[in-house]
Amino acid sequence: MKIAVFNGSPRKENTSAMVDAFTEGAKAAGHDVQEYHVGKMKINGCLGCGYCKTKGNGQCVQKDDLEKIMPAYLEADMIVFASPIYYFAMTAQIESAIQRVFCVGKPLKAKQAALLLSSGSPGVYDSAIAQYKGYMAYTGIADAGIITAYGDENKSEAKMNEIREFAKKL
Repeated sequence: MKIAVFNGSPRKENTSAMVDAFTEGAKAAGHDVQEYHVGKMKINGCLGCGYCKTKGNGQCVQKDDLEKIMPAYLEADMIVFASPIYYFAMTAQIESAIQRVFCVGKPLKAKQAALLLSSGSPGVYDSAIAQYKGYMAYTGIADAGIITAYGDENKSEAKMNEIREFAKKL
């Protein structure tokens, strides 16, 4: 299975352990995993101009790093969103990427998706999870699972093993 991981962290340490554990488990199961560090890319927010739906034939009028991730979004069998929680929501960087794929709508091949969230505090995930579930409902993609980690869990071996085992079972 071809898996595209979209990491929304602008700082390596925030979700890197979770993404690394997921990648390790998925690769051990024979999956092809590619990580796209959208948190460090230049992806502007959607302008709401409608160009993609009128004159652009599914192409956004903005030319930025979205073009680097779009092939993976369209061709992946599974999409994984990974983000730290900053003030009760996923990062602005991953939000921009998610909103900008509006230009093509639903991915062509993805049948499932997962969400990895890290934070410094428990109980701050509701908004991000609701957005993810809404996106899954819109695209018709099955939710394979949601894993959260906070505080010391973000780097605990027990949590990393949970993520590895989750990825191995995909």
